[in-house]
Amino acid sequence: MHSFRYRDGQLHCEDVDLARVAEELGTPTYVYSAGTILDHYARLDAALAPLDHLICYAVKANSNRAILKLLANAGAGFDIVSGGELYRVLAAGGDSAKCTFAGVGKSREEIEYALEQGVCSFNVESEAELDHIDRIAGAKKTRAPIALRVNPDVDPHTHQYISTGSHENKFGIALERIGAVYEQAAKMRNVEIVGAQMHIGSQIAEAKPFASAIGKVAPVVRELKSKYGIKFLSVGGGMGIIYQRALESGSGKWWREHGNESFAFSVRDYAEAIVPPLRELDVRILVEPGRFLVGNGGVLLTRVRYIKKTGAKKFAIVDAGMNDLIRPALYQSYHEIVPVCRASVSDAGREKIDIVGPVCESGDFFALDREMPELHEGDLLAIMSAGAYGFVMASNYNSRPMPAEALVRGDKFALIRKRQTWEDLVRGEINPEW
Repeated sequence: MHSFRYRDGQLHCEDVDLARVAEELGTPTYVYSAGTILDHYARLDAALAPLDHLICYAVKANSNRAILKLLANAGAGFDIVSGGELYRVLAAGGDSAKCTFAGVGKSREEIEYALEQGVCSFNVESEAELDHIDRIAGAKKTRAPIALRVNPDVDPHTHQYISTGSHENKFGIALERIGAVYEQAAKMRNVEIVGAQMHIGSQIAEAKPFASAIGKVAPVVRELKSKYGIKFLSVGGGMGIIYQRALESGSGKWWREHGNESFAFSVRDYAEAIVPPLRELDVRILVEPGRFLVGNGGVLLTRVRYIKKTGAKKFAIVDAGMNDLIRPALYQSYHEIVPVCRASVSDAGREKIDIVGPVCESGDFFALDREMPELHEGDLLAIMSAGAYGFVMASNYNSRPMPAEALVRGDKFALIRKRQTWEDLVRGEINPEW
């Protein structure tokens, strides 16, 4: 469940009126619910209780230091994919020994930094990377803890850009090759085999693909434990969330939750599918959720600047753009968009409208032909389910300053990232003196 609700016609995050946040911090602004994030973490943690497990939050979903600190204090580990993400985790008070380092293109500097900080494991994506890590660890006179990433060739039936577990993806080592590569690793003097890892994709809407992948990898894990004494299996993340909610027509409640459930499938179904086969392996289980924990825990507040009508279309031009939230343009993804003040709209005035940004691209949109209440200049809107892959994928395209970020906890909210200024846009740029 999430903590965004209408109260007396005003959209609240927990006990904070979002109109007040916009008034104090301006727009566009990302707003996150601490209660939602911690609730999702606690639900997943409880569902996995029969297993010796560690939840390693995927930092790439939302890397604000305040979010990382929230999860670190709850006991989370972290799934990182860059040296910068490791730096963020440490700055937030996270434990490097609870960090798994994934990613197909780790640099020498990143590997050296991770070794110095003592990460739990490098998730190795290729034989070339394994050789590279062995050489770097040898030069530093240490041993690198490694887990090979197994590609189980499972189709998760998700968007092609976020599928990672089939033979056509760039990630991991093919299942039929994995035994031979572990044998190579065992002969290396500067690596220590500590586990195995897999991840089949993101925004997966059912438990079956996870169970299928575990079924393929389980025999390999048993053999690895027998041969090399591996300590853990990471089953990755990828659990989906709901982006689209049903509308109730004619009831006066033009927006409602989808059955009070914010996940694309229940935590219970997920646990029932994966816990029994994993329990038999008798190794520690790592899970690496990102979107699942934070996706429904955030919104992007934006204000309507202009209403534009043409012969064929009507547009609401808002102050947020594709540089602030690129998912609709990049993935053709759906985000529910709702007025913060529901008292000013009615079902009778519903119309189809394009909600677009100010960026000079035809792809700069948040919704096309979306049925909405009649909108007016100055209306404050909330783009829902923007807690994951929102700010982290933002840019300064069109020389637009990055938006602010705020965190709500109960009846309080705090600025956790300042809005960029125009001066910030050129900070660090240097005029050459030829």
